[in-house]
Amino acid sequence: MRNSNKLLFILCTISFISNNLYSEDSKKMPKEIISTDNAPQAIGPYSQAVKTGNLIFISGQIPLDPKTGDIVDGSIEDQATQVLKNIESICEAAGHGLEDIVKITIFLTDLGNFAIVNEVMKGYFKEPYPARATVEISALPLGVNVEIEAIVSTNG
Repeated sequence: MRNSNKLLFILCTISFISNNLYSEDSKKMPKEIISTDNAPQAIGPYSQAVKTGNLIFISGQIPLDPKTGDIVDGSIEDQATQVLKNIESICEAAGHGLEDIVKITIFLTDLGNFAIVNEVMKGYFKEPYPARATVEISALPLGVNVEIEAIVSTNG
């Protein structure tokens, strides 16, 4: 993506989010915390998800089993599957489903796993797919290989 296209994308994203966080009456929208025992509890000072306006922001989910709190060992498929199950549980706790996700960001410690994670995603998402960004980073919490965050729209 060219730099001018990246800048336009960033500006459109900021505009979209700001239009959904503030009413035309100009007061800041209240926020509601979304939490469920069917997804891992936060391992730091953050919430599983926050709803404000007509958007729900799901914090980055890593492959933790919500029942045991343990990292899901195994393949990248196993880890990505657990992450998406965690996101699905948070969506359900908010009264929504994966089909309501409008944007996801995937963090991978090895971009070589990109195609594998794509295949896992096909089992969870149907067209029209959410917007997405995928980024390779040097490390993730607890040494896992994948983390995904999401934005859910409550319109629709």
